[in-house]
Amino acid sequence: MHPLFFNGPVQNGLFTFQTKRGKAVGIRLAAALNAVLGSPPTPHLWNTVTLDGDLRHRAADGEPVTRTAFEARLIADKYAPDPQPTAGTMTDTDPEVAALALELIGENLRAGTVVISRETVPTCGSCDHMTGHGSHACRACGSTDIRDRTTRHLVAELAKNRPVLDRTDIYSSHRAQPKHLHNTTGSTSTRLIISRTRDHGIDLAPLGLPGLVLDPRVGVHATVLAAARRHEADTAVMTITQNAANHIAAHGQHFREHHGTRLKYALHGRLPYDHTADLQTVYEAYRATATTRQTFETWFLPLFSLKEKTGTRPEQLPQLFKHFMRAHMARPSDLAPAEIAAVRQAVAQGRTEWITSKRLLATVLATPGWRTLAESVDQDTVGRAAP
Repeated sequence: MHPLFFNGPVQNGLFTFQTKRGKAVGIRLAAALNAVLGSPPTPHLWNTVTLDGDLRHRAADGEPVTRTAFEARLIADKYAPDPQPTAGTMTDTDPEVAALALELIGENLRAGTVVISRETVPTCGSCDHMTGHGSHACRACGSTDIRDRTTRHLVAELAKNRPVLDRTDIYSSHRAQPKHLHNTTGSTSTRLIISRTRDHGIDLAPLGLPGLVLDPRVGVHATVLAAARRHEADTAVMTITQNAANHIAAHGQHFREHHGTRLKYALHGRLPYDHTADLQTVYEAYRATATTRQTFETWFLPLFSLKEKTGTRPEQLPQLFKHFMRAHMARPSDLAPAEIAAVRQAVAQGRTEWITSKRLLATVLATPGWRTLAESVDQDTVGRAAP
């Protein structure tokens, strides 16, 4: 069975896809890869367990709304004026995610890889918010009354006999493994406190930890696994930047597999969407239609970010568009089934050479129904190209 791709849950901050198109790269990449494989659309995943969200909700004017409704409203505004994604959205506090997260925690408690223990952590004397180490004011209320507090927490005990992140955790061909990421994640502490003080999150009271929620870095893994379970996928691949993977990989060590479903990371780079306006001359030279420009920006560039994991440079954009157009114009009239099968096999194996092959890219662009497929990807991933 082919892998199914999901975006790494996006933090629900103060932005829209119209103004911050780079925020949708992981969503677009997941949609594009699923489309190439002929797989169904997957829901867009969101991380709503943030301190910034707590603060925005507390400061919200107007009629009181629950935090869940507040987050849902913010997410809906991200897509306006375009429709919501076909497969819907999921957040890291949805009931099915919370249920799965507690199930995963229970399994790890029984295995001894997660424990409940008394821990001493810096805590705000005014609001009881965990502040983290370092000399700084409480980010939740601004108080400087920080003191150590000993109380029960959920703690992940990282395995000593294997790395936090190994080759099998990355969706990639073996020759394209990011060695530096393996090295940086390897310096993580062997004990991680994975309970947090938040207004919103997966409640740990059922585990005897009232007032605490699950660390969102664990929650995002549970979100992907819950979405994969909904789609009955045995391999769920999370699209994510290397920097983000570096921050969450350790927290996911015991939360990347559940009842036959395995979670892997597909690493991608950032895209210079602020510079796509500079392509106007190139667009005009090729007489590119608005649809062609849109497909290049919202379909091809996210695919290229899978190959250029360290980030695409602005000066690369003209040449990338020329490559895309050459493939577009070279679409074969008679499709070779073996070639599209080869592309799909490459995608399933984490290989990326087909993206920069004019012949193979042209094959994908010539696939029956591809235009409808590409348009549905764009409708589902928002952030329209500028006219």
